[in-house]
Amino acid sequence: MILAGDIGGTKTTLALYEKRQNIFKPTHKQTYSSRDYPDFYSIMDTFFPERNDTVQSACFGVAGPVLDQRCHTTNLPWVIDAREIRSRYKMASIHLLNDLEATAYGTLILPNKAKAALHRNDTVASAAASGHQAVLSTGTGLGEAVLYWDGAQYRPVASEGGHVDFAPRNETEIALLEYLLKQYPHVSYERVLSGPGLILIYQFMQSREKTEEPPWLTERFALEDPAAVITNAAIDEKSALCVKTLDLFISILGAEAGNLALKSLATGGVYLGGGISPKILSKLQSGIFMTAFLEKGRYRTLLSKIPVWVLLDSETPLLGAAHYAAELNAPLQH
Repeated sequence: MILAGDIGGTKTTLALYEKRQNIFKPTHKQTYSSRDYPDFYSIMDTFFPERNDTVQSACFGVAGPVLDQRCHTTNLPWVIDAREIRSRYKMASIHLLNDLEATAYGTLILPNKAKAALHRNDTVASAAASGHQAVLSTGTGLGEAVLYWDGAQYRPVASEGGHVDFAPRNETEIALLEYLLKQYPHVSYERVLSGPGLILIYQFMQSREKTEEPPWLTERFALEDPAAVITNAAIDEKSALCVKTLDLFISILGAEAGNLALKSLATGGVYLGGGISPKILSKLQSGIFMTAFLEKGRYRTLLSKIPVWVLLDSETPLLGAAHYAAELNAPLQH
């Protein structure tokens, strides 16, 4: 039995899997609201107080930097340590991955039906090996990772690229940066390209255009997740301000995806994951994303040859963790 986990700032999902002919079949799975628990071990105790003796190997994708198999989660006050998990739950094989690293592993076993193309290159898509790949995920935060092609297989590499400086490209984005610098000492891409970032962009656009918020929108903000309200109102074209907000979000997302593609020379393709991208697929396919992705001057031609996909399966990081756990039946030593 394999134990896999996807540990994020909003939710944590744990699942027990059986692997049959390279297909992972969940036998028990549960999702928890991360902020309802003081630490990760409280969730573990709830999930399987008497199941640990059946687990041969375990792997957890964690939203934060994993150093020496230990992670201070970025958007939670948690410390997760593989050694402590091993000791508490008597597991012989346990490994922590950055959540985007786990997502990258998940892309290696994801069926084609679980991804949607934003930009195709049939020559690259049909090749057995076509260069490095990159993953960028938007949700509670922004995560980035690279799949390095070593000539025989892909090797995912974690990063904390979502926390690099936000680089505005035009007058509107410069004004956005100035607006955010009045609130935060450092403005990263994660500050902008995340659920909370979408709300900040909306507030910026509202102050910039000095438009009055309709009562129905104010009421929905009070009752629902504001980021989801903005997204839905934009897709349904019920609010011009929400449309402009989401368009700006997507344009910045496209620009940063292009940045990541250049920095990793991801000629094998770029994946967009996380909770937000699948929900805004129709807007991502509108052309705004790819316009920004390609606007890199002399490197437009190179980027035009890179395929881009949206990961439709929200459990890609969980599957990636399960895949990693299945490949390793002994603890790693560092």
